[in-house]
Amino acid sequence: MQFLGSLAAVFGLGFVYFLSAIPAGAALGLPLWLSALAAWLGYAAGGLLAYAGAPIRDALMRRFKIEARPAKPTLVHRAWERFGLLALGLLAPVTIGPQIGALLGVALGAPKGRLVLAIALGALPWAITFAVLVGCGVKLVK
Repeated sequence: MQFLGSLAAVFGLGFVYFLSAIPAGAALGLPLWLSALAAWLGYAAGGLLAYAGAPIRDALMRRFKIEARPAKPTLVHRAWERFGLLALGLLAPVTIGPQIGALLGVALGAPKGRLVLAIALGALPWAITFAVLVGCGVKLVK
């Protein structure tokens, strides 16, 4: 039962604060690969917020008569058009998290399916990197 509780804690931390999830899993005695997997799954679950945000965005745009593309592109729109989903997917895990990343992507008009995929896949290199670093740190301490 303690094992499942540890796994749920790492999943929840991955959903809320990805950077702390893998070290917490190691501290709770989970294998590093399982900590990384649970943290990644928790993070990816946070990206599913894109499916809830799209209808809200569409309703607000209709209600307030907001155009999807402003007449004069702002800095955010220029950056989005240049770097797009790739940058959002890779930077969100260590900056704004999956929920804000999903809402930002939805607000900028990203397709929901591709957005969730970008958020989930963007966290994979970070999960692997953190697992390796935590593993090296644990070996160094021992």
